[in-house]
Amino acid sequence: MRIAHPRARRSVREPVEPGLTAPCRVDRRTKNLTKRIKPGEIAVIDHLDLDRVSAEALVAKRVGAVVNASPSSSGRYPNLGPDIVLAAGIPLVDACGPDVMAIPDGSTVRLDEGALVVDGRVVAKGSVQTPQTVAATMEQARAGLAEQLEAFAGNTMDYLRRERELLLDGVGVPEVRTVLEGRHVLLVVRGYHYKDDLKALRPYIREYRPVLIGVDGGADALLESGYLPDMVVGDMDSVSDRALASGAELVVHAYRDGRAPGLERLEALGLPAVVFPATGTSEDVAMLLADDKGASLIVAVGTHATLVEFLDKGRSGMASTFLTRLRVGGKLVDAKGVSRLYRSRISTLQVALLVAAGLLALAVAMSATAAGQVFFIYLQDRWADLWFRLGGLFS
Repeated sequence: MRIAHPRARRSVREPVEPGLTAPCRVDRRTKNLTKRIKPGEIAVIDHLDLDRVSAEALVAKRVGAVVNASPSSSGRYPNLGPDIVLAAGIPLVDACGPDVMAIPDGSTVRLDEGALVVDGRVVAKGSVQTPQTVAATMEQARAGLAEQLEAFAGNTMDYLRRERELLLDGVGVPEVRTVLEGRHVLLVVRGYHYKDDLKALRPYIREYRPVLIGVDGGADALLESGYLPDMVVGDMDSVSDRALASGAELVVHAYRDGRAPGLERLEALGLPAVVFPATGTSEDVAMLLADDKGASLIVAVGTHATLVEFLDKGRSGMASTFLTRLRVGGKLVDAKGVSRLYRSRISTLQVALLVAAGLLALAVAMSATAAGQVFFIYLQDRWADLWFRLGGLFS
């Protein structure tokens, strides 16, 4: 029998298919998808004009690629999301069509040059985005920004007509048990740079003890930073059960007709809540509530401050944020402004304790030396002499 030499044996390897092969997570709501996707998995979304917050959440999850059923940038306005995804080195495939959303969640897929392959079959194909294509789209979007400004102004006037009583007179603001009168309020939205802002505001929070209001996921942001929220405001769709059960007062943002889908979740958890029917966003509702209840200052973390950020939110309701900021007026301060201008105040007691600690350290150091011991003996003699003289005056 002839036996082949071991070196003659060759391992047979299966050919490696090109592209990225990984499990995919499919969800039409990007913020829901980012809660469960794992690093390296492919995010399949349907997000027209990918905004900055969603893009940063995908980058933070270290996804392997982003496949969008819709255009990540339609050219309506210069949205910030696509550039953030590409800058992180994550492939972005756009406009794959609605069929891509039918892929079973969690199934293994292969992404190769814009084609999404499942079980050897191409189920969708889109356009691979590059920094050059995104830059060209942004240039076109800036040219058409005037149309978006006109639409924004129209939405603003429409909101003013529908909510003028709430904006001007506070009609419809519910009663709450949390005392806001004359206090600072820290309003946290899980938006732009909220983690950095909360870290920078630690001295301010420690000294002023503001009322902490979390807007939906902002309540979880407070918990992650080591704070317990005093109040949670929102439609309750993106806040955890842990935050809801933290003991904070719950204010459910409802539709103007009274429908409040978030209330059903709280009733199932057995948690009491206050309902606030209003048009607009949950952060608007929180600001109006704080202003109506007499807050002396509202410090906003992660909220929207510029026109591009308003448009980047991707909905006409952002007009309400613009009017709400006009309504709140000088009470509203962005967190970045507070962190730049605020300096921790040092009390007289703290200065006295610091001086006493310095003198004590000096005394201990001197007592350990021969010269210091002679000096202390001299002080004792002088003190005894002074005490003897005082006693002679009163004898």
